[in-house]
Amino acid sequence: MNDAASCTLLFDLDGTLTDPFEGITKSIRYAIEKMGRIAPAADVLGWCIGPPLQVSFRELLATEDEQRVAEAVALYRERYMDVGKFENVLIEGIPETLAALAAQGYRMAVATSKLQSYAEEIVVHFGLSRYFDTVYGSEADGRLSDKSDLIGFILKVRHIEAGRTCMIGDRKHDIIGARNNGVGSIGVLWGYGDKAELSEAGAGKLVPEPDALAGAVAKICP
Repeated sequence: MNDAASCTLLFDLDGTLTDPFEGITKSIRYAIEKMGRIAPAADVLGWCIGPPLQVSFRELLATEDEQRVAEAVALYRERYMDVGKFENVLIEGIPETLAALAAQGYRMAVATSKLQSYAEEIVVHFGLSRYFDTVYGSEADGRLSDKSDLIGFILKVRHIEAGRTCMIGDRKHDIIGARNNGVGSIGVLWGYGDKAELSEAGAGKLVPEPDALAGAVAKICP
């Protein structure tokens, strides 16, 4: 077994493999309007792509009332389940990058705060399932939506070493989750987190385009 084959790469989904801006922002606005509030314009909701839904709705609704947050999440999913999940665009260069990493022998899985069932459908929809052993996501009740919890869970169930694992994502939540579990990390700059956010979170490497990812992976997880 070569060195690459002993290393596991965990990929975030939203903003890293696909651009879900339309589906997520429309579903957020739908939920807020259904709750009788004036929804923010879509173009100011980019920050909601990446964090768990519960975190975003607490801020959007300015509430710590978990019942209200749960109501908003349920309304969001009402629209997202039917149409929002496929209002989504595959990021250019991702299939080629995944194919190259797979050819080098890396084991790969998706690790997303998105509901696992939605994530699985999206990965299949875009023809990416051939590259990933498994898709890991959150539960309907919010469990495993925090990236630290999710990565810890993956390490445990897969029986893999943190030192031979790398989290790849576009937001600070990915990088912080990796750091909290002793996992290497790569921040991608084509998503929704900028260089400052990812650097401050402690990303091991930053990459500007998908075709630069393989080189960064080789340095983090040789």
